[in-house]
Amino acid sequence: MMNSTRRTLATFGLLCAALTPTGARAQAQAHVKSAATTSAESLNTQERELLALANDLAKRCAATLEKWTASKEITEEKLFGALYYPMPNASPPRYSTDWDLLSDRDVLALEEAVLSKSSSILFAILIDRNGYVPTHNQRFAQPQTGNRAVDLVNSRTKMIYLDQTSLAAAHNHAAFLFQRYPRDTGEVIVDLSVPVLVHGAHWGAVRIGYRPIDAN
Repeated sequence: MMNSTRRTLATFGLLCAALTPTGARAQAQAHVKSAATTSAESLNTQERELLALANDLAKRCAATLEKWTASKEITEEKLFGALYYPMPNASPPRYSTDWDLLSDRDVLALEEAVLSKSSSILFAILIDRNGYVPTHNQRFAQPQTGNRAVDLVNSRTKMIYLDQTSLAAAHNHAAFLFQRYPRDTGEVIVDLSVPVLVHGAHWGAVRIGYRPIDAN
């Protein structure tokens, strides 16, 4: 009975996420550059360098997730599942899963290593195909203060992102996807994503957000 209730709440959590500001936030139309329409050879120097970082991060994350299933720390069914358990007293809403603590343990260091490569990199994260980010960078994983405006900026881990850019990244199957768009501050940033495959199946993506050199 307890497992059934928890499963129901977890599924409800995903439905609720679609109604949150994170999911409903309007976003400026992005300029898209995808492997489906653009060759890697035509990318500029910064794009090629960051694509190399993203590819390496994707491989390391995939290997980490596969290691979890091989060691039976989590089943493949749960890893690919869509159960998100609402965390109490969290605003904006945050969610735990059957595997997010494994991500905190093993994925964070991989993300932070990429973040340290360049001051132009704003974030480097793993996202599942439903838009869930189990472990955000430390700079965006600060304890919640109760001030929603502050927490929306500084406490962004374990959230489900259903905005246009996040879902395009999470659903993309092409070798790479660059999405360039202006923030509401007027700053231009680029979201680069590369698919993450686990045992050959599409699980989600890694995303690197950065400031393009030509916009500085």
